[in-house]
Amino acid sequence: MNLNRTGRAGALCWAAAAPVFLVASLVTGLRWRQPAYSWATHNISDLGNAYCGTWDTTRPRYVCSPWHPLMNAAILVTAVLLAAGLLLTWRLLGRGGVVRSAQGLLLLATGGYALAALYPADVNENLHVLGAFLIMGLGNVGLLLAGFAPGTTTLGRQRRLTLAAGLVALVGTVLFFAQQGSGIGVGGMERVAVLPFPLWACCLGVLLAETPAGQASRTRSTVAN
Repeated sequence: MNLNRTGRAGALCWAAAAPVFLVASLVTGLRWRQPAYSWATHNISDLGNAYCGTWDTTRPRYVCSPWHPLMNAAILVTAVLLAAGLLLTWRLLGRGGVVRSAQGLLLLATGGYALAALYPADVNENLHVLGAFLIMGLGNVGLLLAGFAPGTTTLGRQRRLTLAAGLVALVGTVLFFAQQGSGIGVGGMERVAVLPFPLWACCLGVLLAETPAGQASRTRSTVAN
């Protein structure tokens, strides 16, 4: 027997978030023509831009994304799935200041995904940039912080996975904002900054979904004591 319904639902939401995001990125990018979409050159946001034209004074590039509604809808769904996963597994992951702070920062990051989806960069750049800051700034700090959760908590039991994801995400964030591609392009570096959170959530969701109900109950009991 697996987790209770609430925990299992949260785990499944997390497991689905990254595939939704990645499949939509791939499909939307394949619809680009002249130029073809490049994961090394173009930003993730370029997939959601509503209009065609040269974009970004710092790193000018021509952007034209015919299926931008699909990408923006997928980013919004990703936000909902990540937020639902957090809320539905809130008590399951443990207690204490470190756990709650990490959860709060990650929840803010899901709001960043929603802002990025609702306000494409060429429609409202300020709100879009705010969304990016919530994802790559606060969210990645929260992901790293989650790696320091007490070892007696469900979250703390996945410390190696979480610390690795948090460190990679923060390094990617610093290099992306410094516009350093380091061999994979600035667009590729943005993905190093953005993808660790949904990929981590996907891995954790799968692990939680496979946890026997008795083990989950013992974890909650240990935390409570």
